Amino acid sequence: MDIAEVVRRSGLPASTLRFYEEKGLITSIGRHGLRRTFNPDVVERLALIALGRSAGFSLDEIARMFTPHGRPTIDRKLLADKARELDATIQNLTAMRDGLAHAAACPEPDHFDCPKFRRLLKAAALGVIQAPDRPLSPGKERSGKQRQ
Repeated sequence: MDIAEVVRRSGLPASTLRFYEEKGLITSIGRHGLRRTFNPDVVERLALIALGRSAGFSLDEIARMFTPHGRPTIDRKLLADKARELDATIQNLTAMRDGLAHAAACPEPDHFDCPKFRRLLKAAALGVIQAPDRPLSPGKERSGKQRQ
């Protein structure tokens, strides 16, 4: 299948496919004129890459989850570690959401007179509640490199 068909089926721009090929995440099998061609299973591989990105894995971490022949070889410990990391993020976001919801509805005229708001401030100051990493803007890798 040529790159235009992969673009259509995956929803990814051709520039991303070329970048993923450069990073070794996917491999073209040849060319048809000037267009790269891929095995049809590349769409499933791109779905695995998208799943990994959604879970917060870097492209380098995702690359290590494939054998040189392209078969997935998923590190279960890495998955368990990421699940724990996501649990911590969920707890932080839940605490932050609850604190903001309380601050928005708090009957105290001054938030600094509210004991619950003061506990929230203290927890934030101690690092108990941490701001999550800001979401990546489209096209950016965690290291600051262009993702495309």
